[in-house]
Amino acid sequence: MLNDLYQSLDPVAFSLGPFSVRWYGIAYVLGFLSFVLIVTLVGRRWKLQVDSDNLLVVLVCAILGLIIGARLGYVIFYGASYYFAHPLEILMFNQGGMSFHGGLIGVLAGGAIAAAVTHIPFLTLADLGAIAAPIGLFFGRCANFINGELWGAPTDAPWGVVFGGLAGNFPRHPSQLYEAFLEGLIIFIVLFALSRKLPPRPRGTFFGTFLILYGVFRFLIEFVREPDVQLGYLWGGWLTMGQVLSAPLIIIGIGILIWSQKAQLPQEGVRSLRKDA
Repeated sequence: MLNDLYQSLDPVAFSLGPFSVRWYGIAYVLGFLSFVLIVTLVGRRWKLQVDSDNLLVVLVCAILGLIIGARLGYVIFYGASYYFAHPLEILMFNQGGMSFHGGLIGVLAGGAIAAAVTHIPFLTLADLGAIAAPIGLFFGRCANFINGELWGAPTDAPWGVVFGGLAGNFPRHPSQLYEAFLEGLIIFIVLFALSRKLPPRPRGTFFGTFLILYGVFRFLIEFVREPDVQLGYLWGGWLTMGQVLSAPLIIIGIGILIWSQKAQLPQEGVRSLRKDA
């Protein structure tokens, strides 16, 4: 049974003396390794000048942007009043609290810095990141499930999961797995398949598509995901903060996609694939 399987999962993967390695930390490592692999693979296919030095710059900027942005995003969007009263706890990453939307803003800021350093166009880096990011989301949502956090609303569905603790001893939607499948696997399959078509799609195509798909999937999943307890439902008792933050992504993604198709800017460094080129 899925319930029994979950109850046997330990958030700590293994311990070495006084040090414990958690699945959530492993998820971050796997996400960054996947990022390097996918950016390298797609970059070579697109004939981009992504050498080891440029890749290191992009990776460092992405890591710092993600961690700082995700933490500050959670503080601002989900617990501003509490953290303003306890500012030192903003730095306590071990207590949890990371926001995808804040992480997205942070990664984009880091990407802008990386673009300036490497001279690779910002939207080209955004496209590469959009193809790689869903795998990181997949690992992260699986870690959320193992941790028994960000659970779904109560359900009578046969696949409902009892998380126990603050979630209660009744079945809930495993919304973390819904997100892992839709925001992770499905978006990756769509974008990676699209990236294999040559010549590459215009600059901004993948980033715009990612924003649209993520925004739609996240908005829909929020209907079966329990809202954050400190916020609850907003504006009439049905809208969540996740939906408020995801709806603009759909609009922005559509705008970027329309613009990219009109501008038709090629991905930087693309050369003709003809034998006589």
